[in-house]
Amino acid sequence: MEDLLVSSWCKDRAVPETYIFPAEERPGKLIDVPVGNNIPVVDLGVHDQTQIIQQIFEASQHFGFFQVINHGVPNHLMDDAMSVFKEFHAMSGKDKTIECSKDPNKSCSVYTGSQNYAKERFHLWKDGLLHLCNPQEKYIQFWPEKPTRYREVVGPYTTEVRKLGFRILEFISQGLGISPGYFSSGLAENPRLLVNHYPPCPDPSLTLGQGKHRDPSIINILLQSEVYGLQVFKDEEWIGVKPIPYAFVINIGYPLQIISNGKLKGAEHRVVTNSNLARTTASFFINPLDETIIEPAKTLVDASNPVLYRSLLYKNFLIKYVAASGNTQVLEEALSSSTE
Repeated sequence: MEDLLVSSWCKDRAVPETYIFPAEERPGKLIDVPVGNNIPVVDLGVHDQTQIIQQIFEASQHFGFFQVINHGVPNHLMDDAMSVFKEFHAMSGKDKTIECSKDPNKSCSVYTGSQNYAKERFHLWKDGLLHLCNPQEKYIQFWPEKPTRYREVVGPYTTEVRKLGFRILEFISQGLGISPGYFSSGLAENPRLLVNHYPPCPDPSLTLGQGKHRDPSIINILLQSEVYGLQVFKDEEWIGVKPIPYAFVINIGYPLQIISNGKLKGAEHRVVTNSNLARTTASFFINPLDETIIEPAKTLVDASNPVLYRSLLYKNFLIKYVAASGNTQVLEEALSSSTE
C-alpha cells in the first residue's frame, strides 16, 4: 500500500492517465468557480436558541451545508489536532502503513483514492487515514502511535467534536419537529474519523481529490485547513466553500435526508486540488450502527406528506450507496418508496 499512496510518488511527475477524469467531470480552472460568501454561517454562541434552530434548519433545507462558529470546541485543540494530522501524513508511506495495521479487524486503515481503489474508474488525488472512534476505550489502542502525540490529542478532539455533533442533531430535531433525543437510539453511535490529505497536484484542472457525491453519514463535521478545496453543488453550479478560521463545516448526509422525508437536503459536493499547496482535512462522520433502521420519521409522514423513502437497515443502505457509485439519480431510484 505504501507505494500506492499519492504522497509517496506525486513529486516531479505529470498526472498519471489513471487520475485524469473525463472532460465533463473535470473541475477546470479554479477561477471558473466562485468562492461563495453565501454559504450560511451559524453562530452557536448566541443566546437566542430559536434563531440557531431556524438558521440551521433553513441552511439544511436549501444548501445541505453550513459553517458553525463559537461552537465550544477549543481553538487550541483544533490547532493541535490539525498539527498531528499533518504530521501523520508527512511520515513515510511505510510508517503510515505500519501505524494503521494494528487491528486485524481493520478498525484503523490508511488508503489512497477511495476504499474501493481497485475498482475505481479514475483514481482520486488523495490519501486517507480512517478509524473508528466509539467506544474510544475500545478503539484508541489501534490508532496511530506516531506521531507521538496522536492519541493524546485526537482522543479529546473526537470527544469534543462528538458532543458538538449531538448538539447540532438536537437543533435539527427541534427544527424538524421530531422528538428530542431522536438521534440517540443507534442513529449516531458509530462515528468515524477520516483524515484526508491532498498533495500538491501538477495540473488540478485534470483530476479531483473527491468526486461529486453525497455523504452516507447522518452529518459530517469537517475541520478544513486554511487551504481552499471544498465545493458544493447548488442550483446547477459549483460554489467554493471559503475556509473560516476555527469554524467547522457541517453537511447533511443522505440518511438524514431520508429521516427528514426529503425536508432536508443531502448536499452534493466535491474536492478540487491545488498546484502549490497540500491540503489536509478531518471529517468526523456521525453514522448509524449497521443494524439500525433508516426510515422517514413517523411524525413527518401524513396524508399531505406521503412517505418518500423505503425503510431499510443502514448496512443495506450502504450496499445501495456503494452500488450507485456517486450517481444521485440511481441512488434516489433505489431508495424510493415507490420502488418497493
